Amino acid sequence: MSAPEAKASGKLWDGALDAQHAFGDLDGHRPELLGVHDAFDDGTAYQAELSARVDQPVLFDDPILQRDLQLPGSWWADLTKVLEKVSATVTDRVAVRQQYMDRAIPEFVGIPAPAVTCWTTAHADLHWANLTAPLRLLDWEGWGQAPEGFDAAMLYAYSLLQEDVATRVRDAFPVLGSPAGLAAESDRVRPTAADRGPG
Repeated sequence: MSAPEAKASGKLWDGALDAQHAFGDLDGHRPELLGVHDAFDDGTAYQAELSARVDQPVLFDDPILQRDLQLPGSWWADLTKVLEKVSATVTDRVAVRQQYMDRAIPEFVGIPAPAVTCWTTAHADLHWANLTAPLRLLDWEGWGQAPEGFDAAMLYAYSLLQEDVATRVRDAFPVLGSPAGLAAESDRVRPTAADRGPG
């Protein structure tokens, strides 16, 4: 990636390296970051990352799932375990801000923003173009604190065109539909990776 030299810092710039320090390879479910190289030229900063090779293709080439997926129960079990481990990680990184929710949920959903009763750590960009089978979670630059259930809500929102898969997501993540998960679900009614506001 590249940025003006004065802006070459912050959540996205440091995300992959921070994730490597926080999570390692997540028991083989996250590609290990092998190296990072920064370079500067004429006022522009460049960063190159080298990660372990992932041989499997992503499950769908677009975040929004537009075909059925038949994934084994073991895949879903791995996903829930990985996200539990991520959510339990302590960090001061922020993926979703309360101020963004207070502004965006009334605008796009037409209801007041629900109160967030629990913040946990999230991958924060969990969709079908960032997942493989066997399970690998890709694209870690935006991770950080978010409402409890945010990753599950995001994956559910991106699955709504495939009813069976959407049902499977809800079955795998009981937080969806619970009072604690309401804020996360409300925030993901409009699922794009770039609309959560500055992190």
